[in-house]
Amino acid sequence: MKKLTVMAASAVFAISLSGCKLDELQSNSLASDALGDAVTAMTITEVEVIDSARLSATEMDKKVKVAPANSKYQQRLSKLVKKHQSIQGITFNYKVYENKDLNAFAMPDGTVRVYSGLMDKMNDQELLSVIGHEIGHVILKHSFNQYKSTLLTSAARKGLSASGGKIGEYARSEAGELAEEFVGAHFSQEDELAADTFGVKFMKQNGYNANAMVSAFQKLQRYSGEGGGFFSSHPSTSERIAQIKAQL
Repeated sequence: MKKLTVMAASAVFAISLSGCKLDELQSNSLASDALGDAVTAMTITEVEVIDSARLSATEMDKKVKVAPANSKYQQRLSKLVKKHQSIQGITFNYKVYENKDLNAFAMPDGTVRVYSGLMDKMNDQELLSVIGHEIGHVILKHSFNQYKSTLLTSAARKGLSASGGKIGEYARSEAGELAEEFVGAHFSQEDELAADTFGVKFMKQNGYNANAMVSAFQKLQRYSGEGGGFFSSHPSTSERIAQIKAQL
């Protein structure tokens, strides 16, 4: 998820360029604070978050082209993840989106989606390292926290009252919209690095070539202009490669 940081000097510079009035700036700040307070006040159970994520994945699958079971993409992915259907009590489900972007994502219910564009660029070991990274986001609850934040912020923005029942109802009714917001968001630097670390351990523990994660990142550096997604985030790819090499 992108973090918004406002420096005092930058704010003064922005005001001088745009001609914003102080009362307008204060009004925006108060609105932001009010939204933050509303999100903090809201409550929702873990089950409701997971159920909403599952519905969001279903809605997302309806809106994109999912590779059929007999396609070369799905058959390849199914073979690679055959022994990774259940991890630490979470049941995972894997599908391929026929999309040229170099991307993959995972949702807190165990949904993992891999884009065909990424599969076209990666060999099997590299692809497994990306899958391990995405599994890490789920196991480490990054995906859960991200989805919950997306859900509560969206509900607060719509003026929903701080009631668990109403939030749960909203989550079910807006599953499609929430899916798009979730996939479009980015994890924090700390979450990305932690998922990379999980990915390396995943590769080692399963007898895969852990060095493939390095080559996967190097390929993404090379093809960075061909689509965002998985690697269009902080920290930089170079920093992530350096951390992975240190673990290896």
